[in-house]
Amino acid sequence: MADAGTQLDDIWRTLFDQGERVTSLVLEAVEAFFEHDVEAAKRVVVADATVDHVDVEIERRCIALLGQGVEGEYALRSVLTIVKVNNELERMADCAVDIAEATSSDVQIPPTVRVMANSVVGMLRDAIDALERRDTSLGRRVLYFDDTVEAFKAEIVTAAQQSLASGAMETRAAIALLSMVRAVERIADHCTNVCEQTIYLETGNIVRHLPTGWTDPAPPDARDES
Repeated sequence: MADAGTQLDDIWRTLFDQGERVTSLVLEAVEAFFEHDVEAAKRVVVADATVDHVDVEIERRCIALLGQGVEGEYALRSVLTIVKVNNELERMADCAVDIAEATSSDVQIPPTVRVMANSVVGMLRDAIDALERRDTSLGRRVLYFDDTVEAFKAEIVTAAQQSLASGAMETRAAIALLSMVRAVERIADHCTNVCEQTIYLETGNIVRHLPTGWTDPAPPDARDES
């Protein structure tokens, strides 16, 4: 049996493969929605089963590794980070399925929706890249962009409500559009969670979101001394 360090490296590689898989799934779902491609949307739904399978595999491997014994604080944080990020990726794949299921052949898509969705796909790529490179600066940039996504969503929801009230948009189309937007917003939330884990992995800091916005906490020792 391989030693704990080798096993941990192998699990990291599996996690990053899962990250690429989920990123591709989200992109395919968004493109299917934009192109009104119902067949492509169906493929997204089917492909989610692979994500679920790998999700379970990673979790089981982490449990087995912890059972063997993991030495060192960084190694322990690594296992915790893998478990949490693995869960975030699985939930993002579920969001991709939600986007796929909202795909319709006749929903009019406002330009802002395209901008929001493309931005969140970029957030996802950066979040995975930040974790793989252990780049906390890139992780922080992703965190700071979350407010922009919230602003996009608010603008889209307001516009959809006005279109419904004026009769310019059918109820069914509005439901599909807003379902897609909510799923994209949730993906952005999961991206921020991944970046929080990256910061935790590298610094040991527990990153928190406050009503006033994201904050970069003091190191644990500094908090203990205060």
